[in-house]
Amino acid sequence: MNLDSQHKNIVESASRGIKSTLVGIIFSIFLAIIKGAAGILGNSYALIADAIESGSDVITSLIVLIGIKIAAKPADHDHPYGHGKAEPITATVIASALFVAAVVIIIESIHEIILPKHTPAPFTLIVLIVVIAIKEGLFRFVYKVGDEVGSNAVMNDAWHHRSDAITSSAVFIGISIAIIGGKGYEQADDYAALFASAIILFNAFRLWKPAFMEIMDTAPSPEKTQQVREVAEKVEGVMAIDKCYLRKMGFEYYVDIHVIVNGDISVLEGHEIGHKVKESLRQNFPKISDVLVHIEPSQLNAALIKNKLG
Repeated sequence: MNLDSQHKNIVESASRGIKSTLVGIIFSIFLAIIKGAAGILGNSYALIADAIESGSDVITSLIVLIGIKIAAKPADHDHPYGHGKAEPITATVIASALFVAAVVIIIESIHEIILPKHTPAPFTLIVLIVVIAIKEGLFRFVYKVGDEVGSNAVMNDAWHHRSDAITSSAVFIGISIAIIGGKGYEQADDYAALFASAIILFNAFRLWKPAFMEIMDTAPSPEKTQQVREVAEKVEGVMAIDKCYLRKMGFEYYVDIHVIVNGDISVLEGHEIGHKVKESLRQNFPKISDVLVHIEPSQLNAALIKNKLG
């Protein structure tokens, strides 16, 4: 796989991520307006807070678009490893925005609980049913795209939609209690907003952690590393694999691998084996952008080497 085809795959992945994010933006704008209007007319602060959360989805989705476009740029003189780090940085910004949105809702909900208020209007429940269905559908669609292209930023953006659906579900329960309970239960939807905020805070941390780990070049799962080792070991001329390190850069992975070969072969033969390892890994794992192969000569046979390393 040459550099042009590799970059083409990155661009295609970025394009899919951008399209899914645009769909989310359009729906989030529409739902924020509907929920805001319904909250004002229906005397439900929880629904207004939910509209604010949907509005934050639009802002964070725009950040995702910018991050994905930057991450898809090819390597240049100043960025020889590409611009992939823009993707996890974007993901941390989104997770941080979730934290802020949750805190704002918590503060305003407590304020609304203290103040006297009217019971929310029944029609707000219909609005929430529609919102929940749309947001859950958006979550499934956007998350699937993010998972397929390997983008934490897109998957985090999907969780904004899931958090919105959770918030709306909590608001639905709170308003239902307020309507059924009548006088004395007016603040039920505000308590529901508090509960939903706690869930949003939990999701924000869960989304922030993997993005931060990627920025810190934390190794991916042991299973992925083992798969790379197994493919490399099958290359003709490879006696064993000593060290193998992987790190994720946006949509791509970079591999540093130490390959043990027969110490009696020529430098040229060792060089050719290194090239075969690199090409084999890139063919078997399309998301691997580059492989740095270090050749380790050995006088031991393959069985002894594996026993020593094992």
